[in-house]
Amino acid sequence: MKFPTRGLYAITQTEQKSHAGIINGVEAAIRGGAVLVQYRDKNPLDALSLAAELVQVCHQYQVPLIINDSVELAAAVAADGVHLGKDDGNIALAKDLLGADAIIGVSCYNDVARALSAQQQGATYVAFGRFFPSSSKPLAAPASIATLQLAKQVLAVPIVAIGGILPENGGQLLTAGADFLAVIGGLFDDGPEQSARAYKALFG
Repeated sequence: MKFPTRGLYAITQTEQKSHAGIINGVEAAIRGGAVLVQYRDKNPLDALSLAAELVQVCHQYQVPLIINDSVELAAAVAADGVHLGKDDGNIALAKDLLGADAIIGVSCYNDVARALSAQQQGATYVAFGRFFPSSSKPLAAPASIATLQLAKQVLAVPIVAIGGILPENGGQLLTAGADFLAVIGGLFDDGPEQSARAYKALFG
């Protein structure tokens, strides 16, 4: 599955939602313009089943599905890639398991040096954040706009911004250098298709 160049990056909202509710929400977000989807679920009941369904839905629309944290789950459902945090293993191992063409994203928080290292190791994209207060990650350390601006100057790989992003504040992150806006609550709290359209408009 071809990796998009820029756009809305939908991250699943799974708390107190049924499998059907999650699937329907993701499909609505894609209809509204999401170009990339990540399955993130900190308390999964049946991750294998849900991830497999998400792969089917995303591929129906030619949208890549990334699995958060788990290379093993990504391999099991033939997802398009994995997103790695600081404790989720290394890029080389992920590529060994998923194949050389797998999409590998890496969380870089507020650390451009970490992003440069990830790029050198073969990451497909790097993610910075959180940029604004976030209900999904209330304890996450803040990232600065200056970090985004510096990252744009020194990195060749696409840059993802995450954390409390709304249609009202996302434009400044794109101006600073983000290629993708990764969103959970702002997208899925209320009417994901309409919400996705509002984010999509930011990309012109």
